[in-house]
Amino acid sequence: MVAKLNELGVPVTWEQVERIAAGGSVGRPHVATALVELGVVPTVGDAFTEEWLADGGRAYVEKHETDPFEAIRLVKGAGGVTVFAHPAAAKRGRTVPESVIAELAAAGLDGLEVDHMDHDADARVRLRGLADELGLLVTGSSDYHGSRKTVSLGAYTTDPEVYGEITRRATGAFPVPGPAEPEAAGPPRPNALVPLSQQGL
Repeated sequence: MVAKLNELGVPVTWEQVERIAAGGSVGRPHVATALVELGVVPTVGDAFTEEWLADGGRAYVEKHETDPFEAIRLVKGAGGVTVFAHPAAAKRGRTVPESVIAELAAAGLDGLEVDHMDHDADARVRLRGLADELGLLVTGSSDYHGSRKTVSLGAYTTDPEVYGEITRRATGAFPVPGPAEPEAAGPPRPNALVPLSQQGL
């Protein structure tokens, strides 16, 4: 993407993108932030157009995408819980047919993200009905990516009972790792990566 942008006359550098990613996995939001820094676009969202980074855009580069059925198998095999993220976010360029979601549910999908900024009221009602029909958990998410997005952290949440069920379904460890603490500090914090049996959950 950096090379394509350079060909388009945008002086973005890989070093700039790496700095923005701050040691994390580099993705399109970091390239988009670089475009904002350079004054090419006013916001990160404006970088996700056909002119720049959207699927099929002038600077878009395809990435490897794991088959979703294989992803479910791998995650479940590792003791994880699978939730389909924002399946009706049409403004992201594509939506997934309900028939495919039903196939994923039959393959072991655990939940469906319903409460999301890109789902309007009608979509949420439809997705809740689908989740109920397929026996899927209903989750929410702010999809927060730091200051690069306008949504606030915690704007959309998962019901605590559903979160508890997600935790119950995860095998062997609490799903959110925390910093290691010395034994002298007392019992592990609730977000420490320890077996559920040791957390009383």
